[in-house]
Amino acid sequence: MDRHVLLSLLLMTTLVPSAHAAKSYCCSDERGRQVCGDSLPRECFGRAYREVSERGTTLRQVEAPLTPEQQAQRDAELASKKKEERAAMEEKRKNQALLNTYSSEKDVDVARARALTDVESRAKEVQAKYTEAVKRKQKLDGELEFYKKKPMPPELTEQIRASEAEIKAQQNAIEAKRQETEQVRIRFDDEKKRYLELIRGGKNAASSGK
Repeated sequence: MDRHVLLSLLLMTTLVPSAHAAKSYCCSDERGRQVCGDSLPRECFGRAYREVSERGTTLRQVEAPLTPEQQAQRDAELASKKKEERAAMEEKRKNQALLNTYSSEKDVDVARARALTDVESRAKEVQAKYTEAVKRKQKLDGELEFYKKKPMPPELTEQIRASEAEIKAQQNAIEAKRQETEQVRIRFDDEKKRYLELIRGGKNAASSGK
Protein backbone atom coordinates (compact mmCIF):
# COMPACT_ATOMS: atom_id res chain seq x y z
CA MET A 1 0.00 0.00 0.00
CA ASP A 2 1.23 3.51 -0.80
CA ARG A 3 2.90 5.20 2.16
CA HIS A 4 0.84 8.38 1.76
CA VAL A 5 -2.41 6.42 1.62
CA LEU A 6 -1.48 4.52 4.76
CA LEU A 7 -0.71 7.77 6.63
CA SER A 8 -4.04 9.23 5.54
CA LEU A 9 -5.95 6.19 6.86
CA LEU A 10 -4.13 6.34 10.19
CA LEU A 11 -4.93 10.04 10.51
CA MET A 12 -8.63 9.48 9.75
CA THR A 13 -8.78 6.69 12.33
CA THR A 14 -7.33 9.01 14.93
CA LEU A 15 -9.73 11.86 14.18
CA VAL A 16 -12.99 9.82 13.97
CA PRO A 17 -14.40 9.00 17.46
CA SER A 18 -14.77 5.34 18.23
CA ALA A 19 -18.34 4.01 18.20
CA HIS A 20 -17.42 2.16 21.38
CA ALA A 21 -15.87 5.10 23.22
CA ALA A 22 -15.43 4.35 26.92
CA LYS A 23 -17.92 5.83 29.35
CA SER A 24 -18.49 5.61 33.06
CA TYR A 25 -21.44 5.77 35.41
CA CYS A 26 -21.46 8.16 38.37
CA CYS A 27 -23.80 8.91 41.26
CA SER A 28 -23.81 10.25 44.79
CA ASP A 29 -24.00 7.52 47.40
CA GLU A 30 -26.00 7.68 50.62
CA ARG A 31 -23.23 9.77 52.21
CA GLY A 32 -23.13 12.22 49.32
CA ARG A 33 -19.84 10.93 47.96
CA GLN A 34 -19.30 10.73 44.20
CA VAL A 35 -19.03 7.10 43.06
CA CYS A 36 -18.09 6.14 39.49
CA GLY A 37 -17.40 2.94 37.60
CA ASP A 38 -17.11 1.42 34.13
CA SER A 39 -20.40 -0.32 34.93
CA LEU A 40 -23.09 0.95 37.24
CA PRO A 41 -21.69 0.73 40.78
CA ARG A 42 -23.73 -1.13 43.36
CA GLU A 43 -23.97 2.11 45.39
CA CYS A 44 -25.86 3.66 42.45
CA PHE A 45 -28.61 1.03 42.40
CA GLY A 46 -31.91 2.75 43.06
CA ARG A 47 -30.35 6.21 42.75
CA ALA A 48 -30.13 8.89 40.09
CA TYR A 49 -26.94 8.58 38.06
CA ARG A 50 -25.09 10.06 35.08
CA GLU A 51 -23.47 8.49 32.08
CA VAL A 52 -20.14 10.28 31.57
CA SER A 53 -17.86 10.20 28.53
CA GLU A 54 -14.12 9.56 28.85
CA ARG A 55 -13.66 13.33 28.54
CA GLY A 56 -15.91 13.97 31.54
CA THR A 57 -18.93 15.17 29.58
CA THR A 58 -22.35 14.10 30.83
CA LEU A 59 -23.99 12.02 28.13
CA ARG A 60 -27.24 11.22 29.90
CA GLN A 61 -29.01 11.85 33.19
CA VAL A 62 -31.05 8.98 34.61
CA GLU A 63 -33.58 9.72 37.34
CA ALA A 64 -33.88 7.57 40.43
CA PRO A 65 -36.79 5.10 40.44
CA LEU A 66 -39.91 6.58 42.00
CA THR A 67 -41.11 5.43 45.39
CA PRO A 68 -44.70 4.08 45.55
CA GLU A 69 -45.79 7.40 47.07
CA GLN A 70 -44.04 9.41 44.36
CA GLN A 71 -45.50 7.18 41.64
CA ALA A 72 -48.99 7.62 43.11
CA GLN A 73 -48.50 11.39 43.18
CA ARG A 74 -47.26 11.44 39.59
CA ASP A 75 -50.21 9.28 38.48
CA ALA A 76 -52.59 11.66 40.25
CA GLU A 77 -50.96 14.66 38.56
CA LEU A 78 -51.19 13.01 35.14
CA ALA A 79 -54.84 12.09 35.73
CA SER A 80 -55.60 15.68 36.80
CA LYS A 81 -53.83 17.04 33.72
CA LYS A 82 -55.77 14.72 31.42
CA LYS A 83 -59.02 15.75 33.12
CA GLU A 84 -58.18 19.42 32.57
CA GLU A 85 -57.33 18.73 28.93
CA ARG A 86 -60.64 16.91 28.41
CA ALA A 87 -62.51 19.78 30.06
CA ALA A 88 -60.72 22.29 27.82
CA MET A 89 -61.59 20.25 24.72
CA GLU A 90 -65.23 19.97 25.81
CA GLU A 91 -65.38 23.73 26.43
CA LYS A 92 -63.91 24.34 22.97
CA ARG A 93 -66.47 21.97 21.43
CA LYS A 94 -69.36 23.74 23.20
CA ASN A 95 -68.10 27.16 22.13
CA GLN A 96 -67.84 26.06 18.51
CA ALA A 97 -71.34 24.54 18.67
CA LEU A 98 -72.64 27.84 20.02
CA LEU A 99 -71.04 29.78 17.17
CA ASN A 100 -72.47 27.29 14.68
CA THR A 101 -75.98 27.62 16.19
CA TYR A 102 -76.28 31.42 16.23
CA SER A 103 -75.17 33.92 13.63
CA SER A 104 -76.05 37.01 15.68
CA GLU A 105 -77.16 38.19 19.12
CA LYS A 106 -80.69 38.53 17.76
CA ASP A 107 -80.74 34.82 16.93
CA VAL A 108 -80.17 34.02 20.61
CA ASP A 109 -83.06 36.27 21.65
CA VAL A 110 -85.40 34.71 19.07
CA ALA A 111 -84.51 31.17 20.18
CA ARG A 112 -85.02 32.18 23.83
CA ALA A 113 -88.47 33.64 23.13
CA ARG A 114 -89.48 30.54 21.16
CA ALA A 115 -88.36 28.18 23.94
CA LEU A 116 -90.16 30.20 26.63
CA THR A 117 -93.36 30.31 24.58
CA ASP A 118 -93.25 26.53 24.20
CA VAL A 119 -92.76 25.94 27.93
CA GLU A 120 -95.44 28.48 28.90
CA SER A 121 -97.90 26.85 26.50
CA ARG A 122 -97.41 23.47 28.19
CA ALA A 123 -97.63 25.15 31.58
CA LYS A 124 -101.07 26.54 30.67
CA GLU A 125 -102.22 23.03 29.76
CA VAL A 126 -101.08 21.77 33.16
CA GLN A 127 -102.78 24.68 34.91
CA ALA A 128 -106.03 23.88 33.08
CA LYS A 129 -105.85 20.25 34.26
CA TYR A 130 -105.26 21.44 37.81
CA THR A 131 -108.29 23.75 37.64
CA GLU A 132 -110.47 20.88 36.41
CA ALA A 133 -109.17 18.61 39.18
CA VAL A 134 -110.04 21.25 41.80
CA LYS A 135 -113.57 21.60 40.36
CA ARG A 136 -114.10 17.82 40.54
CA LYS A 137 -112.91 17.80 44.14
CA GLN A 138 -115.30 20.63 45.03
CA LYS A 139 -118.18 18.69 43.48
CA LEU A 140 -117.24 15.59 45.47
CA ASP A 141 -117.02 17.67 48.65
CA GLY A 142 -120.58 18.81 47.95
CA GLU A 143 -121.73 15.19 47.74
CA LEU A 144 -119.84 14.48 50.94
CA GLU A 145 -122.18 16.84 52.84
CA PHE A 146 -125.04 14.47 52.08
CA TYR A 147 -123.31 11.62 53.95
CA LYS A 148 -122.48 13.43 57.19
CA LYS A 149 -124.96 11.32 59.18
CA LYS A 150 -124.87 8.13 57.14
CA PRO A 151 -122.17 5.75 55.85
CA MET A 152 -120.33 7.02 52.81
CA PRO A 153 -120.37 4.73 49.76
CA PRO A 154 -117.00 3.10 48.97
CA GLU A 155 -117.20 4.48 45.43
CA LEU A 156 -117.32 8.07 46.72
CA THR A 157 -114.41 7.41 49.09
CA GLU A 158 -112.34 6.13 46.17
CA GLN A 159 -113.33 9.08 43.97
CA ILE A 160 -112.28 11.56 46.67
CA ARG A 161 -108.94 9.75 47.14
CA ALA A 162 -108.31 9.76 43.38
CA SER A 163 -109.29 13.43 43.14
CA GLU A 164 -106.84 14.43 45.88
CA ALA A 165 -104.08 12.44 44.19
CA GLU A 166 -104.84 14.15 40.87
CA ILE A 167 -104.67 17.61 42.46
CA LYS A 168 -101.33 16.72 44.07
CA ALA A 169 -99.96 15.44 40.76
CA GLN A 170 -101.02 18.59 38.91
CA GLN A 171 -99.49 20.78 41.63
CA ASN A 172 -96.20 18.92 41.15
CA ALA A 173 -96.50 19.37 37.38
CA ILE A 174 -97.09 23.11 37.78
CA GLU A 175 -93.97 23.40 39.96
CA ALA A 176 -91.98 21.36 37.41
CA LYS A 177 -93.02 23.75 34.63
CA ARG A 178 -92.09 26.73 36.78
CA GLN A 179 -88.63 25.26 37.29
CA GLU A 180 -88.35 24.42 33.59
CA THR A 181 -89.18 28.03 32.69
CA GLU A 182 -86.49 29.28 35.05
CA GLN A 183 -83.96 26.82 33.64
CA VAL A 184 -84.71 27.99 30.09
CA ARG A 185 -84.13 31.62 31.12
CA ILE A 186 -80.85 30.74 32.84
CA ARG A 187 -79.67 28.62 29.90
CA PHE A 188 -80.28 31.29 27.30
CA ASP A 189 -78.85 34.03 29.52
CA ASP A 190 -75.69 31.95 29.81
CA GLU A 191 -75.60 31.16 26.09
CA LYS A 192 -76.06 34.82 25.19
CA LYS A 193 -73.30 35.86 27.58
CA ARG A 194 -70.88 33.24 26.21
CA TYR A 195 -71.82 34.03 22.61
CA LEU A 196 -71.09 37.75 23.09
CA GLU A 197 -67.79 36.92 24.80
CA LEU A 198 -66.79 34.66 21.91
CA ILE A 199 -67.63 37.06 19.09
CA ARG A 200 -66.11 40.01 20.93
CA GLY A 201 -63.01 37.96 21.63
CA GLY A 202 -62.80 37.03 17.96
CA LYS A 203 -63.14 40.66 16.90
CA ASN A 204 -60.48 41.75 19.37
CA ALA A 205 -58.14 39.04 18.12
CA ALA A 206 -58.73 40.10 14.53
CA SER A 207 -58.11 43.75 15.40
CA SER A 208 -54.87 42.99 17.24
CA GLY A 209 -53.67 40.92 14.29
CA LYS A 210 -53.89 43.84 11.90
